[in-house]
Amino acid sequence: MSGKLLYLVGASGSGKDSLLEGCRQRLQPNHCCFVAHRYITRAPNVGGENHIHLSPEEFDMRATMGMFAMQWYSHDYSYGIGSEIDNWLAKGINVVINGSREYLQIAMHAYPNLIPVLVEVDEAILQQRLIQRGRETEAEIAKRLNRHRQFVDSLPENIMLIDNNAHLQEGVDALLKLIESLAPDSVKAARSTH
Repeated sequence: MSGKLLYLVGASGSGKDSLLEGCRQRLQPNHCCFVAHRYITRAPNVGGENHIHLSPEEFDMRATMGMFAMQWYSHDYSYGIGSEIDNWLAKGINVVINGSREYLQIAMHAYPNLIPVLVEVDEAILQQRLIQRGRETEAEIAKRLNRHRQFVDSLPENIMLIDNNAHLQEGVDALLKLIESLAPDSVKAARSTH
């Protein structure tokens, strides 16, 4: 019995953190799914993500001791997905993670049950969100958008899409619908008899 790993990717500003938080609040036991927290060397009050903060030293110690199922370095921070996900997947529980675009190919190789999920946002809306966020210059935003375009062109054919152009609730609903469709057959059967 092996769960599926939903690997969420999307441009900065596409709303991944908000989708995951909305999803986390509505998950029920019958979804048979967990949203994994990321371990990050970024301060807890930066970025809006519900992550677990580690000092660089603590991160390195955990990495050395094999406590991460996945890890990468991006934008001056170390990111890790805890090895607890392997235990959950082995028990048949599906797992959703906020993944790195650059790490996707490595993750797909390591997890045959991985399902890549792209959070789709029209470029004009994405640009507006990044401007409103106020963290980057126009040139940096243009660079981000160009990088995202190149990434989308290189995505695998089996990628699932979550439209997050409109209200956040619609995006959360779409992600939950995908999670429900992947629930184990025994859970679906039990749900249909009630």
